[in-house]
Amino acid sequence: MSDYIVTARKWRPMRFDDVAAQAHVTQTLKNAIKQQRLAHAYLFAGPRGVGKTTTARLFAKLVNCRQPTLELEPDNTCEMCREITEGHSFDVLEIDGASNRGVDEIRNLRESVRYGPAKGTYKVYIIDEVHMLTKEAFNALLKTLEEPPPHVLFIFATTEVHKVPATIISRCQRFDFRRIAIEEIMNNLRTIAEKEAITIDEDALRLIAKKGDGSLRDAQSIFDQIVTLCGKDVQKNAILRALNIVDQEFYFRLTDLIITKDAKGGLALVQDLIDRGYDIKEFLSGLTEHLRNMLTVVTTGSTSLIEESDFYKKKYAETAKPFSVSDVLRLLRFVHTTEAALRWSNQPRFKLESDIVQLITMPNAVEVGSVLQQIDEIKKKLIAAKSQPPILTQTTPTAGELRPATAKPNGRPTFTRSAGRRPSEAPRVEELHSSEPSALSEGEVRSRWAEFVSEVRRERIALGTILERAMMQGIRGSTIFLAVPDEFGASVLGRNKELIAAIIKKIFHTSGRLEVTVDPEAIVPASLPQESPPPPPQEEHPIIKAIVRELGAEPM
Repeated sequence: MSDYIVTARKWRPMRFDDVAAQAHVTQTLKNAIKQQRLAHAYLFAGPRGVGKTTTARLFAKLVNCRQPTLELEPDNTCEMCREITEGHSFDVLEIDGASNRGVDEIRNLRESVRYGPAKGTYKVYIIDEVHMLTKEAFNALLKTLEEPPPHVLFIFATTEVHKVPATIISRCQRFDFRRIAIEEIMNNLRTIAEKEAITIDEDALRLIAKKGDGSLRDAQSIFDQIVTLCGKDVQKNAILRALNIVDQEFYFRLTDLIITKDAKGGLALVQDLIDRGYDIKEFLSGLTEHLRNMLTVVTTGSTSLIEESDFYKKKYAETAKPFSVSDVLRLLRFVHTTEAALRWSNQPRFKLESDIVQLITMPNAVEVGSVLQQIDEIKKKLIAAKSQPPILTQTTPTAGELRPATAKPNGRPTFTRSAGRRPSEAPRVEELHSSEPSALSEGEVRSRWAEFVSEVRRERIALGTILERAMMQGIRGSTIFLAVPDEFGASVLGRNKELIAAIIKKIFHTSGRLEVTVDPEAIVPASLPQESPPPPPQEEHPIIKAIVRELGAEPM
């Protein structure tokens, strides 16, 4: 008969200090014993294979050990420690909650707690997977759990603490066990390999540790399987074959295809995956981890958060350079979508091929920030162009412009300053004096403007009132440029542009529209200054002639 014992049992921790990654639990339990502050019930919650049951056994040993060490560890040599280690102690009872989940089993337990320990100081009940108990069993346990005899300790272990009733949790001291980090699993396997005289490289240890997914027991089971395959010399390639793990070079190969936009190479990669017998879901899961590593490098500029060997850390640092954060996030979202779609696909290979081609040919992401910055620059240029001071006539339309007023009794006109107009609100000179032939005749519009306003007033009185107070600035093509003194007038004219266009066509027998700007100083009615200019003075002073010639002043 073989004396072989699996690694998880053979190398089960015999001391609290040997329990991996759970120092926050083991130290608290040792302090409780040292200070004589033992609770009557404990709840150990956490993922599978992280040491919950092992810690419960060590605790049961320590409270019953005849000669504990100075470091508060079980000596593992006394009669009580040996019996607990071998699993036939009458004072430590391990109960499987999955197979003893009924109310009858719990009633039997309630009867047995009345009897004191046979040899030790405490009678310890370890109930594994306690969340599997029925509702009736939990109810039967409540009273005993709340007020147990002083010689009884309960230790519950569960991987699904949310299924344990709150009434049970409230009567226990709860300890949450953590997932075990990859480096800690590697250290444990490395120590076991040295004691077993097994040669294994770092890459192989890392593969096994990652496959364990935070569970030391799972990693130790995989280690047993690999040693059975490879013997005393374990290599990375053997692990890839035994566990059917996709070689990491496939992911870097796909990344290179994305950079070069080589869709043909993508189809060849899928063919290679199928030929080697890799599972498509396993490949996509590994691709997600690969892109996560790239995202870490692109975001932080460092490889310190990547759980890989130094060789692959350097490779990630180089591969991630052409990518932005937006690029990698888009790739990750696409891979997640593909994973979800494959669950319902009748042709997973064809789905993978089409998605890989799409992944490779996907254009680079555009940063939203850069797009907004470009829009802002365009807006600034438009505002700057619009703020150029316009020239509505031959003179510069600025505040303080000299314009001739009505003639004095002596026959000589005097010059007054016209009302200033905000340059930013007025149309540019090229809009008003373009060489483009006009569809509307400026003379006809000005002469029939009152008729036009009256027609508008007949349709809508408020609209006509606004037009009466509008200042006509010029005409270009089929557009009449007006200025109104407030935003309200501009808004009303804008909302009624279809009606205005119809009346323009009716009065002037051609299509036209209004272009409205806001100018608080545009208070001169458009219908008043449309009169014909007065006749030139009979006699002009030389200074007046010079002003007209040099400044372009016009008689009013």
